[in-house]
Parts: sequence; C-alpha cells; structure tokens
Amino acid sequence: MLRDQLFQLPARSPFYADLFAEHGVRAAALETLEDLTRFPLTTKQMLRDSQAVAPPLGRHAGVTMSEVVRVHASTGTTGAPSWVGVTRRDAAAWTEMVAAGLRTQGLNRNDVVVHGAGLTLFVGGLPFRDAIEQIGATMVPIGTGASEKAVLAMSRLGVTALHSTPSYARYLADYVREKLGRDPREFGLSKIIVGGEPGGGEPAFREHIATEWGAQVTEGLGNADMAPLLFAEEPGAAGMRFVGDSHVLAELIDPDSGEQVHPEPGATGELVYTSVDRQCCPLVRFRTRDRVNITAVTADGVPLLRCVGRTDDMLIVLGVNVFPSAIRDVVQAAYPHTSGVVQVVLPAPGPRVDPPLQVDVEWGDEPGDLKELARRLERMIRDRLSVSTAVALVPPGSLERSEMKSRLTRVESGNGQREAVGRLRPGPE
Repeated sequence: MLRDQLFQLPARSPFYADLFAEHGVRAAALETLEDLTRFPLTTKQMLRDSQAVAPPLGRHAGVTMSEVVRVHASTGTTGAPSWVGVTRRDAAAWTEMVAAGLRTQGLNRNDVVVHGAGLTLFVGGLPFRDAIEQIGATMVPIGTGASEKAVLAMSRLGVTALHSTPSYARYLADYVREKLGRDPREFGLSKIIVGGEPGGGEPAFREHIATEWGAQVTEGLGNADMAPLLFAEEPGAAGMRFVGDSHVLAELIDPDSGEQVHPEPGATGELVYTSVDRQCCPLVRFRTRDRVNITAVTADGVPLLRCVGRTDDMLIVLGVNVFPSAIRDVVQAAYPHTSGVVQVVLPAPGPRVDPPLQVDVEWGDEPGDLKELARRLERMIRDRLSVSTAVALVPPGSLERSEMKSRLTRVESGNGQREAVGRLRPGPE
C-alpha cells in the first residue's frame, strides 16, 4: 500500500510532485522499506508554507474540501493553527488506531470514562470519542473548564477511568483536594489514561498522579498531523508500543544528521511518520520533533519507548541538552517539599541559554528551610541533568496551572533578578 500511495501522490499533491522532483526521487525507487530513506523529510514549516500559498488545506492536501468530513488543527509553537483535514476513510482509520491504543492501555466495554479533553479542534477530542464508543465503553464528554462537572460525574456515574493530559490529571486531583477537601481516591478510579504532552512517562510525575488517584497510569503518544494515537502503553510495560500498523510507518532518526537510528534499548532519536493510506493531508517522512528514548524491546521484537520532550522545547546550556519536562520530574521527586509545579524562566527565546538556568519552583506543604530546599533542588538537577540552575522558590499557587498542556517555560526580559513579593532567590554562599 505504501508504494501505491507514493505512486499516486505526485498527481494528487502538487507539494509532493515538486518535492520529489527537487530531490530526484520517485515511487519506483521504493523496493524495500529501507529505500524510504531516499525520500526527503517533510517539516511542519513546509506544511505551514504550503497552506499559506494554497489555503485552506495547502498544496499537500491530496483531496478537495468537498471530500473532507472534518477539520482539526494543531498550533505548535507559533500559536498559528495548521489545518488538518480528514475524509470519511481517514476518520475510520483514526478510529481504528485510537481504539487499538486504548485497548492496549486496558480500556474495555465495562469502563465509564470521563473525557477531560476538549471536543473541539484538538485531535485528542472527537477521535477519542469515536474510539471509546467503538470499544463499547461509556464516555462522559466533560471536556475542559468544567472540573465541577467532572467531579459530579465521578460521584454519580460509577466512573472507572479518566482520559486527559497529564497536567489535567494533576490539576483535577488538586481541585478535589483544595476546593472540595476530599481525597481523589474516594472516587474509585482505576485507570488514568494520559497523553497530549510529556509527563505521563516521567517517573516522579507519573507516580504522583498514580498515588493521588490510587489508579494505574498509562500514556499514549500521537501527532495532530498524522494520527491522534500512534503509540500506547500496556499496563505494567516499560514503555509505549506502536499501534499504527497498516496505516502509518514509523522511523527513528538522529535529529541532527537525519540518519535512521536502530531502535534498540538505550537508543534515542526523533520520530518520523509516513502515511500509508491517507487521503487528505498524506505525509511522507514527516518530522514530528518528538524526542524519544527506546526503553526496551519485547520478546517478540517490538520496541517500547518513552517521549522525553519536543525538540522545539529543548534548551541548550553550555552544550548540554535539557528538556523542561525533565526538570519538572526532578522537582516532583522532592514532593511534598515542593508542589511539583515549575517554570523555566528565559531571558530570551531559546534554545541556547547561558547558565545558570533560572527555574521557579513552588514550595509544597512541607517545605522546611527554604534556602536549604533551593540548594538541594539545584544539586538534584545538576546531578541528574548536568545543568547548573538558580532555583527561586515561590508560594504554592503562584505558577500557572493548566487544564490542557502545561507551559513549562516563559520568557521574562529584564536584569535577571526577577524580584517579586513572596519570591525567594538564594544568593551564592
């Protein structure tokens, strides 16, 4: 099917007709899967440029709008929406992949699921509704911004599972404790299914969510431009396995050289996807910017992985690559001395940042001596991530919470002192 897709693509997509001609490749060059490396990579910026010159869906669309039954969007780091169309056949393929992923994560027809993600342009919304209904589970479409209704549903409907971003799973637990004075474990959830951002695979962050809810946490990984769910974690596994078989081909590449990386334990790289049977917005070797680590290979040869962050979010401090999500996980390990909520404060947009890296951290319910806590966190981050930091402790509730994706960095120009009421910045001693 992949070869058929490549043969048809130049006639359907002026974008790929030009790209293939520019790089001197054609479908006949594909005799084995290894030959796919001859084809050029597609980037997100290429898709934005394609839509800018040929709105609404771009020169890469593959079909006319009359064949599109639904449109989603991704915003990426620019905030400008990138439109993604799906035909009826595309939507059915998405439902198949998402249902396969949710079954892998342990969802079954006996579950009652609070869906704590938006049912709007977000690909984690309507496609998950379709898949949950296909499985036969009961879906409660709460969405975001309605935590009181989520609590009501959990109290009245025998809810067994929550599907949301990791940020919302923690946000809702905090809401239950702080606003209602109740223990989240009272609701009896057994499954927390998370995705949409890094966090579900961070050990300390994950353990915190699991402990708060008394539930098993599993994560999934998808991509708005390719499919909502492409990797999913089996309960108790060491990572996520690929669930996009027959619709999507996945590669692992070195993000700097573009060369393929063999998926063996300990390997790291960027995920690249090729659609096999996509009608609208078919993509060839699409760079996701998702950086992953191969954590294990199963007895039957299936690689398992964890997403450590997006290449777009990565910071470089004196040549050391660091992801803000990794800093969050180190800080989360100090709970309850910290709340686990952090923001990296940048004097200018990254990725290169001069040391020490400025990190705001909320102290928790049992902070102890604040100066000693700040020094301890700086040591922990240095020992784990090999990065020098200056930790500023701030009161609980000072930093932004989110019901969708957490913003782990912010740009704050000025003299770098960032003095503010309630903020403690230990000086050098």
